[in-house]
Amino acid sequence: MGYGVLIAGIALFAVPHWARRLVPDRRAAWGDKGKGVLSVLMLLGVVAMVIGYRNAGFVNVWVPPAFMTHIANLLILIGFWFFALSAINGTMAARVRHKQLTGVKAWAVAHLLVNGDLASILLFGGMLAWAVVSVILINRANRAWDRPAHTSVLKDVIALGVGAGLYAVVAAIHTWLGYYPFPM
Repeated sequence: MGYGVLIAGIALFAVPHWARRLVPDRRAAWGDKGKGVLSVLMLLGVVAMVIGYRNAGFVNVWVPPAFMTHIANLLILIGFWFFALSAINGTMAARVRHKQLTGVKAWAVAHLLVNGDLASILLFGGMLAWAVVSVILINRANRAWDRPAHTSVLKDVIALGVGAGLYAVVAAIHTWLGYYPFPM
């Protein structure tokens, strides 16, 4: 049951995100009420992913080497940095169009490097696939991109600090849940 709920959750999260790109006229006709429905579906998708992941039986596919934890932690920090860059216009924000989706890709790859079980591969591989397809759909729908103005290296540093702060909070939550993210 857990795997089915996990896969359904990924679909419930991904498809509503893509509605604006895949069926733009129908999506526009739904108006604000449609936004609410899609938001609820996405939230249900996240809940289903969590429930499905936690209830999926453990099936080991591969055993990641211990050194991957260091690479994964760096990738997750980079992912949080890109998320912060979506709100803080550092020089990197003017170089990368899809900052949040880039952050999701870094996060997903990091988790794939350190989790070799089937449920993790489905969850994090699914989120990676969602982010990649989302970038393709957005670029196909709108090739033009207005790069952020007034960027600075100082804002890059500020975004890195914000990303590091978010990283510390998430690492503390992982530790509280019993998943210590740092190697001994």
